[in-house]
Amino acid sequence: MAARASWKGSILIGDIDVPVALYAGASTSERIAFHLLNRRTGNRLKRQFVDSETGKPVDDEDEVKGYETSSNEFVTLDPEDVAGAVPENDHHLTIEGFIPEDEVDDLFFDRPYFLAPPDKREAGAYAVLRDGLKAAKSVALAKAVLFRRVRHMLIRPDGDGLIGITLNFDYQVRSPEEAFEEIPEISIKGEMLELASHIIGTKKGTFDPAAFDDRYENALAEVVKAKIEGRKIVKPPQPERGKVIDLMQALRESAGMGGSEKASPKAKSKAKAGASKGKKTAATPRRSHKKAS
Repeated sequence: MAARASWKGSILIGDIDVPVALYAGASTSERIAFHLLNRRTGNRLKRQFVDSETGKPVDDEDEVKGYETSSNEFVTLDPEDVAGAVPENDHHLTIEGFIPEDEVDDLFFDRPYFLAPPDKREAGAYAVLRDGLKAAKSVALAKAVLFRRVRHMLIRPDGDGLIGITLNFDYQVRSPEEAFEEIPEISIKGEMLELASHIIGTKKGTFDPAAFDDRYENALAEVVKAKIEGRKIVKPPQPERGKVIDLMQALRESAGMGGSEKASPKAKSKAKAGASKGKKTAATPRRSHKKAS
C-alpha cells in the first residue's frame, strides 16, 4: 500500500493477536489550501499570541493551558499535568465484543480507516477474522489508544479487507428528539401516500460518490487557474431551476382535496359520475390577487 500507516499494532481477541496497520480512509489533503500573505510584500504571515490585556507578544515558554472556572477566572495546567491524563498506548485494538452488523446507529460514526496486514506473511489470522465476521454477519467493537486518546472502533469486513470506523461517545451525540419534538403528528394515507411513493419511485438511483459534485471546490480551482493564467475571472452561471411545486398542494390535488382542476383520476371519475346522474357541482371560486380599493 502506497499510503503511510498512521498507526501500527494488532487486533487483540483474548490471547489471539492479529497484526494490523491503520490507514486513513478519508482525507482533506486534496482540497485547495490558502496561506495568509502580506498584500504589500507578498510574504507569508506568522501567527503570534499576544496578551489580551497588555497587547504584548508572549514567548513560547510562557504559554500555558488554562481552564475557565468562572468569568475570566482560570486554573492553569502545565504540560506535565496534561501528560498525566494521556493513557498509555499498548498498540492493541482490544475486541470487547461481536454484535450484529446493523446494530450500531450511524449517528455514532466518526472517521473511517482501512485495517490491513502490515506484512503478507501475517495475513492468515487476518483472513480468518475477516471471513469469520462475514459468515456471522457481525462486526467487532474494539477499544484502543489512538492519537493520544482512548477511542472505540467498529471493525467490519469489506471485500478482501477490514474497515475500522471510530465511534463518537454517547455524550457527544445529541438526541434527535431535541430537533424533532416540534414536528406535529401527521398521518399520510391513501392516495397521498401512493403519490409520495410514485415520486420516490421516479427518482430511484444508486449510491455513486464519484458522481458527487463539489461545486465550490471546482469553482475555486477555476478561479486559481484563471489567476495563474492572467485571465478574467468569470462568475459561473447559476444552475437553472424548474418550477418549484408545493408537495402538500400536489398531494391534495392528487387526492382531490385541493379544489384544483388537477384532481386525481379517482376524484375526476367520481365528479364525472355525479354529473351524469344530474347532480350539480359547484365550481370552487378562484381566490383573487387584486387588492381591495
